[in-house]
Amino acid sequence: MKDTYLDLVNGPFKQVAKTLGLPRPVRLQRFDSTPEHYLSAPVLVLGTSPGAQRIADRLLDNGFEVRRHPGSGESLRAVIAVFDDAGVPGDLSATALEIGASLRTLLPCARVITVSPAPRPEDQDPAPAAAAQAVTGLTRSLAHEMRIGGTANGILLDGVDVDAASVTAALWFLLSGKSAYVSGQFLTVSSAAGEEIGAREFLATGGSGPLAGRTAVVTGAARGIGAAIARTLARDGAGIVGVDMPQAGQALAGVMNEVGGRTLQLDITADSAAERIAEAAGSEVDILVHNAGITRDRLLANMDASRWDSVLAVNLESQARINAALGERNLFARGSQVVALASTSGIAGNRGQTNYAASKAGVIGLTAASAREFAQRSGTINAVAPGFIETDMTAKMPALTRQVARRLASLQQGGLPVDVAEAIAFLASAPARGINGSTLRVCGQNMVGA
Repeated sequence: MKDTYLDLVNGPFKQVAKTLGLPRPVRLQRFDSTPEHYLSAPVLVLGTSPGAQRIADRLLDNGFEVRRHPGSGESLRAVIAVFDDAGVPGDLSATALEIGASLRTLLPCARVITVSPAPRPEDQDPAPAAAAQAVTGLTRSLAHEMRIGGTANGILLDGVDVDAASVTAALWFLLSGKSAYVSGQFLTVSSAAGEEIGAREFLATGGSGPLAGRTAVVTGAARGIGAAIARTLARDGAGIVGVDMPQAGQALAGVMNEVGGRTLQLDITADSAAERIAEAAGSEVDILVHNAGITRDRLLANMDASRWDSVLAVNLESQARINAALGERNLFARGSQVVALASTSGIAGNRGQTNYAASKAGVIGLTAASAREFAQRSGTINAVAPGFIETDMTAKMPALTRQVARRLASLQQGGLPVDVAEAIAFLASAPARGINGSTLRVCGQNMVGA
């Protein structure tokens, strides 16, 4: 749905909004709308560890302009702060303050990325555990302070160093317009798995894209977020099998004709769903995106069994059943990658959505619990949790509620279906195989809505 307020404050009412102190969201720079001058602006890499220098060298090798010390006065596209050697909370001070000193030089839609050890208090001594956890608080709070479309996110090193392939891939994702609506979030890299990829290759499309040569099955692909997922995965080189209910057949055919994909009309709750998906893929399943979902909202006091059971069956139980059946029948390819759609409703809860929130929280649990099994096949399973995304569903919200939900995000606007699709495309790529069992929120740092 069109955000008229966003258009007005970036047009005729820009000065009025500034004078009155109203929210002034900016148009985000996405994959297809990042200006050339932004791409040529320098990246500041902070930190004194050998890991910080290796990241700087990697950026240089990939054509980035890199600075290692603040204060040049140049406009920056990004700041990468490396805390990989922080052993006590006091070790954070110098680099954190250097980040602060650089914020006023950031371009619109700039990025701040922290790189630090993953907090694992059960395995860490108190001082390094405190330092690791402190970086997460720093990053989340900084995300609230970012201005004019900027974001702040973190990469967490869980038993790997900065040279891991998926650390590099996470850097390319967070630096790019593909992560425009991701802020205040963390990508945890927990293994050295993953294929090395350069920055240019990460942004390539079609036969040279990061998903080239692989087939992706996308459920709920006829419209909305599902259609955006199909288009984005196809852009990145994947062959698409779009799945949806028979009553959505015409819309599904339209999307598949657009991307050159194949259609599968299927009720995903059917016992035969896994076999039919594998048959439609034409081989073992490479990439599976569990996007299909429904809502049957009602306060719990007024909830009936039909509403509760149908939401759990489609949103959660079908995913578990299909994953299990494909695994038991050896229908997942080695290195297969699954991405499931969760929701911020499953994290924060939402009034009138106990059934929906239960199903989406269940997806997060299912994803985490399945990670070990997928790793045994050299594959991964992750989830993406959208927040307020501009879809037909959110268009039905009362106008005032919709406006409040948009402005509560740090980015002061709703996301687009393509923002969810970009995160899925990243997590479904071979370079991201070091990320497993995680849930990535795509919410503009907002916990409202689904």
